Amino acid sequence: MKKCKITVMRIARYEDLIAQYENPIAHACNMEMGQVFIANGWEKPEGFCQSAWDTLSPFVLALSHGGGNFYDGWMKNPKSAMLSCNDGFRPVSFLVEALDEDAIV
Repeated sequence: MKKCKITVMRIARYEDLIAQYENPIAHACNMEMGQVFIANGWEKPEGFCQSAWDTLSPFVLALSHGGGNFYDGWMKNPKSAMLSCNDGFRPVSFLVEALDEDAIV
């Protein structure tokens, strides 16, 4: 099993949708552009958003176990995936990449 690198690539924020539909939330997301997390195998990295993890974890699981080439050649690097969390108000895009480094079991 391998480690996976998760990099915050882009953070969007849709103020019009927030104003129209969302109840006020004091602290919804603490991700920062360029932030890097390392998943030990398919374990959720410390400090990683649970909602984002729910979306990314199936891909991290597959990549950490040698899988890849999702959707028949979707990514230039077959051992990676570009994914977004499921927050429709402030989606965060993540690049997930399998590393050559073995996970600590």
